[in-house]
Amino acid sequence: MTLAADVKIDCLGLFCPMPILKTREAMKGLHAGQVLEMTSDDPASEPDVRSWSAKTGHELLEVDRDGAVYRFLIRKTR
Repeated sequence: MTLAADVKIDCLGLFCPMPILKTREAMKGLHAGQVLEMTSDDPASEPDVRSWSAKTGHELLEVDRDGAVYRFLIRKTR
Protein backbone atom coordinates (compact mmCIF):
# COMPACT_ATOMS: atom_id res chain seq x y z
CA MET A 1 0.00 0.00 0.00
CA THR A 2 1.34 3.38 -0.95
CA LEU A 3 0.58 6.28 1.33
CA ALA A 4 -0.76 9.46 -0.17
CA ALA A 5 1.34 12.53 0.53
CA ASP A 6 -0.31 15.78 1.58
CA VAL A 7 2.53 17.78 0.02
CA LYS A 8 5.14 16.80 -2.59
CA ILE A 9 8.44 18.52 -3.22
CA ASP A 10 10.87 17.82 -6.03
CA CYS A 11 14.55 18.11 -5.14
CA LEU A 12 15.87 16.42 -8.30
CA GLY A 13 19.13 17.99 -9.43
CA LEU A 14 19.80 19.50 -5.99
CA PHE A 15 22.68 18.41 -3.81
CA CYS A 16 23.41 18.40 -0.11
CA PRO A 17 22.28 20.29 1.86
CA MET A 18 19.47 21.62 -0.38
CA PRO A 19 17.12 18.57 -0.25
CA ILE A 20 17.18 18.67 3.57
CA LEU A 21 16.76 22.47 3.69
CA LYS A 22 13.78 22.26 1.32
CA THR A 23 12.33 19.35 3.31
CA ARG A 24 12.67 21.32 6.54
CA GLU A 25 10.96 24.37 4.99
CA ALA A 26 8.13 22.26 3.57
CA MET A 27 7.58 20.53 6.93
CA LYS A 28 7.07 23.92 8.61
CA GLY A 29 3.92 24.36 6.52
CA LEU A 30 2.41 21.01 7.50
CA HIS A 31 0.23 20.12 10.46
CA ALA A 32 1.13 17.22 12.76
CA GLY A 33 0.10 13.95 11.10
CA GLN A 34 0.45 15.23 7.55
CA VAL A 35 2.84 13.50 5.15
CA LEU A 36 5.50 15.05 2.93
CA GLU A 37 6.85 13.29 -0.16
CA MET A 38 10.31 14.39 -1.26
CA THR A 39 12.08 13.11 -4.36
CA SER A 40 15.82 13.48 -4.79
CA ASP A 41 18.58 12.09 -6.98
CA ASP A 42 21.37 13.08 -4.58
CA PRO A 43 23.01 9.83 -3.36
CA ALA A 44 23.65 11.49 0.01
CA SER A 45 19.95 12.21 0.50
CA GLU A 46 19.12 8.79 1.98
CA PRO A 47 21.55 8.98 4.93
CA ASP A 48 20.78 12.71 5.26
CA VAL A 49 17.01 12.18 5.47
CA ARG A 50 17.40 9.25 7.89
CA SER A 51 19.64 11.34 10.15
CA TRP A 52 17.44 14.46 9.89
CA SER A 53 14.27 12.47 10.67
CA ALA A 54 15.90 10.88 13.72
CA LYS A 55 17.14 14.28 14.95
CA THR A 56 13.86 16.12 14.44
CA GLY A 57 11.59 13.30 15.58
CA HIS A 58 9.59 13.24 12.35
CA GLU A 59 8.59 9.76 11.22
CA LEU A 60 10.31 8.42 8.11
CA LEU A 61 7.56 6.20 6.73
CA GLU A 62 9.04 5.02 3.46
CA VAL A 63 12.19 5.17 1.37
CA ASP A 64 11.87 3.95 -2.22
CA ARG A 65 14.52 3.99 -4.88
CA ASP A 66 13.90 3.81 -8.61
CA GLY A 67 17.25 3.91 -10.39
CA ALA A 68 18.96 7.10 -9.23
CA VAL A 69 15.78 8.63 -7.80
CA TYR A 70 14.87 8.33 -4.13
CA ARG A 71 11.37 8.92 -2.84
CA PHE A 72 10.89 9.68 0.85
CA LEU A 73 7.64 9.82 2.79
CA ILE A 74 7.95 11.68 6.08
CA ARG A 75 5.14 12.22 8.60
CA LYS A 76 5.23 15.40 10.66
CA THR A 77 4.99 14.41 14.31
CA ARG A 78 4.59 17.78 16.04
